[in-house]
Amino acid sequence: MVAPAHLDGSSRAVHPPEASPLRQRLARHRASIFRIVSIGIFCLAWEIAGRIPISFAFPTFLETLRAFIEMLLDGSLIAAYGQTLQPLVIGVAISAILGVTLGIVMGLSRFSEWLIAPVFVVLQAAPMAALIPLITFVYGIGLLSKTLAVIMLALPVIALNGYKAVRNANPSLVAMCYSFQGTWWQRITKIIIPDASPVIFAGLRLGLAAGFIGVILAELLITPTGIGDLITYHRSVADYPEMYAAVVSIILVSTLTLAALEAFELRVLRPEKRRS
Repeated sequence: MVAPAHLDGSSRAVHPPEASPLRQRLARHRASIFRIVSIGIFCLAWEIAGRIPISFAFPTFLETLRAFIEMLLDGSLIAAYGQTLQPLVIGVAISAILGVTLGIVMGLSRFSEWLIAPVFVVLQAAPMAALIPLITFVYGIGLLSKTLAVIMLALPVIALNGYKAVRNANPSLVAMCYSFQGTWWQRITKIIIPDASPVIFAGLRLGLAAGFIGVILAELLITPTGIGDLITYHRSVADYPEMYAAVVSIILVSTLTLAALEAFELRVLRPEKRRS
């Protein structure tokens, strides 16, 4: 932009007008505003579909919200999650430790890759809903069988993501470690694992989501306990708002848990991405 000349021959730069404070705040929170608008549109569409109605078993959004608040206040929802979270936490913790360890081992060793990776590929492709009754037949209907169901869904995802992350580590960084005469242990701890950590952590988030699926399948197919019992009971007595409220609560809990895990990753493990 050419600056206008004054009568004395001097020039003055022309600056664009600054945005108003309101517009600046809207620009900073644009993503959050879009999320809120998207959720609002979804809830409105749900309410309209329930009032048409598209099915006698499909309640409105307000009926489901009322049922959710009532179940939360009478303690039934909290008590159900007290039973559901126990196998979920145990199974995800075991899957995270074993999955990350085996993924790193498979990524570093060709022999371990040939020996272990096909097992996880088969488990990831297998229909878990058909295998869970087999777990019940062998281990009964207790905590062990539900924990195994969580592990069977979460462990392959975490292990295969860790394996791919380590195997595809930046070769330039590895070559740099060689050029500076870094040891084998330094190459793993200082180069490969830090470079692979974003994909490993993404695998942990996917494994946690798969763990939620596993524990709900276990409670629906193995034994009606926890949140699965709420869904089964309210479906059997045709309390459809309560049934949908239980299903929505699973989505909310899993979404908030994954968001908290992602926030922890950005704040603690990858602060440079948060600053950018």
